[in-house]
Amino acid sequence: MPAHSTAGTVARLIESGRTVAVAESLTGGALAAELVSVPGVSAVLRGGVVAYATDVKASLLGVDPDLLAVHGPVHPQVALEMADGVRAALGAEIGLGTTGVAGPGPADGQPAGTVFVACTTPTWRAVRGYHLAGARPAVRSATVALALALLRQAGEQAGRPRRWEG
Repeated sequence: MPAHSTAGTVARLIESGRTVAVAESLTGGALAAELVSVPGVSAVLRGGVVAYATDVKASLLGVDPDLLAVHGPVHPQVALEMADGVRAALGAEIGLGTTGVAGPGPADGQPAGTVFVACTTPTWRAVRGYHLAGARPAVRSATVALALALLRQAGEQAGRPRRWEG
């Protein structure tokens, strides 16, 4: 992922005064690591949760246990609930969630490369599903890029920059 695109995303978050938190499964912290590669991100990044195990998605992020029992952890609604959960838990305006199967083989009834990325704010929610080709590192890297693209889209949906008073 080119550093300048991440830096630009972070700069726009700083300019608008918006904060972000990330909930990661298949990316295993790579999304947070990409964000923290940018100097100054501490002004906007509240933190992240690596919820790799299915039960952690429910216990720490508030993902509906019935949803997990019926559909498993690789599902668009799971990604949305992860984003909502981390946003609430860490007090951020924007939440990002990643879940899927990086490979090399299938897991949870889904083929390798099945990915869901979600982004939520108090007024906007989006989830995207993908079937990515490539080896495990390529799927994880592409998922980080897709999550950052969705974060940029959330910023565009938010309209004019909002400045914090105080």
